[in-house]
Amino acid sequence: MTEETPGFEEKPDVPSGAAPDDAAEAAGATSPATPAEEGTAAPAGDGTANVAGLTAQLDQARTALGERTADLQRLQAEYQNYRRRVERDRVTVKEIAVANLLTELLPVLDDIGRAREHGELVGGFKSVAESLETVAAKMGLQQFGKEGEPFDPTIHEALMHSYAPDVTETTCVAILQPGYRIGERTIRPARVAVAEPQPGAAPAAAAGSKEEQPADEESGGPEEG
Repeated sequence: MTEETPGFEEKPDVPSGAAPDDAAEAAGATSPATPAEEGTAAPAGDGTANVAGLTAQLDQARTALGERTADLQRLQAEYQNYRRRVERDRVTVKEIAVANLLTELLPVLDDIGRAREHGELVGGFKSVAESLETVAAKMGLQQFGKEGEPFDPTIHEALMHSYAPDVTETTCVAILQPGYRIGERTIRPARVAVAEPQPGAAPAAAAGSKEEQPADEESGGPEEG
């Protein structure tokens, strides 16, 4: 009966005549794999997961970039519209202020016009009046209204009415007070006296021409034998 000596393990039998390397391989065939050897097959799966994660992050970044770009474009458009509104309002306020100022000066310009018609625009008063008219013209004030032009109710105000045989339509025959405009905006219509064609004058002329036509036909017709 043999006794086992404690602290010693049995070694696998090695064939006689085998090289030391063969013995090491035989011994390693039964030894468990080391942690380093177990992790050599993992990189393929981890690489695919990393690529998928980076792709998802890239998609999120592109989506966020698109949203921020759209927000920036919207803000830029709103700012441009705001600038246009401010500029339009500024021009409108300026035009209204100028129109109000020139409207208050119209009675003075009327007095200057009447003084000129009566030959009273002389001396220093003439220089001051001409300077005032020049400044008003530079601010865009334009005078309109002439005798002989057709009556237009949008720019003329008829204060007197009469009939005349020498007009073919309602005509301004006298300018009682000139009109003024700033650009396309009329700040005061021209006050005029108008004349209309004489009632019955046109039909009478037409009737006269018709009466003359048969006489001509009778005189110019062939004589009956």
